[in-house]
Amino acid sequence: MESNNSLFEHFSFKVDKGQAPLRIDKYLMNFVENATRTKIQAAAKKGCIQVNGIVVKSNYKVKPHDNIKALFEYPPHENLLVAENISIDIVYEDDDLVIVNKPAGLVVHPGHGNYSGTLINGLIYHFDNLPNNSSNRPGLVHRLDKDTSGLLVVAKNDNSMVDLSNQFANKTSKREYIAMVWGNVKDNLGKIDNYIGRNPKNRLQNIVLDEDKKDLGKRAITNFEVISRMNYVSLVKCTLETGRTHQIRVHMKHVGHTLFNDERYGGNLILKGTTFTKYKQFVENCFKILPRQALHAKTLGFTHPRTKEFMEFDSDLPDDFKMCIDKWEKYSSD
Repeated sequence: MESNNSLFEHFSFKVDKGQAPLRIDKYLMNFVENATRTKIQAAAKKGCIQVNGIVVKSNYKVKPHDNIKALFEYPPHENLLVAENISIDIVYEDDDLVIVNKPAGLVVHPGHGNYSGTLINGLIYHFDNLPNNSSNRPGLVHRLDKDTSGLLVVAKNDNSMVDLSNQFANKTSKREYIAMVWGNVKDNLGKIDNYIGRNPKNRLQNIVLDEDKKDLGKRAITNFEVISRMNYVSLVKCTLETGRTHQIRVHMKHVGHTLFNDERYGGNLILKGTTFTKYKQFVENCFKILPRQALHAKTLGFTHPRTKEFMEFDSDLPDDFKMCIDKWEKYSSD
């Protein structure tokens, strides 16, 4: 099948130089969120998967430096935004901006596999003429991961979008998170400053890059302070100087303290403590109560784009997080 002009590129990858030969359907399963092997094989059958500009079958073995593209007859869904009546917890609103308290489980913007039911679908239902950011996403100044709860600022006009985005880029906004992490964090205070980029072995994760690879990533800075220690877990306040994807999750894992129940980074395993069945049962109950990574964006501060006055917002920890902390406090005091 020849490539014609009516095809739209949905994603493209360049294969890393260290990649061992691997069937393309297996390879893409690790790289495309929510893609099943059946879906990938169906796309290959239709002639939608190309390597170096040539259509390949699903048994094609990928090689280092291959350029893989998936092309379909329809534009990527994330370009087709539909307004949906999704209830949004609005903490504050004026003519220039909205502060939203996002629950865990709500995806912020459409992407592979999540085309509806996102915060943006709700925002465009509730607000007219939201400005687009540099990625054509209405209103979004910054993001939170799907399973992170907490405060987000949304811009209602172009002036706010530019002004707030600059504050985030220039590190003048204030962002504090509460995280529960595995292990007893030794230092009361610390600063993590390094470069973060994609994990070449697992595209859905980010990692701290070695010195010689740092040009492949972006600098990330997290300051942390221990709030309390509960034997096998610690409660930590993290203050962001930069806002990289999964920054706190990657940084805390890097210093040996993976976030509690962070499945993508291995925090859904029992990483600290004993092997007693009773303890195992206790931890599993905590996972049930808090079925996501223990991370909440608690405090958000910035200079108002119009009034130039510094505003700060604070949010309570959600019930699932509070209940999990209570359980650990009780357990560690017993």
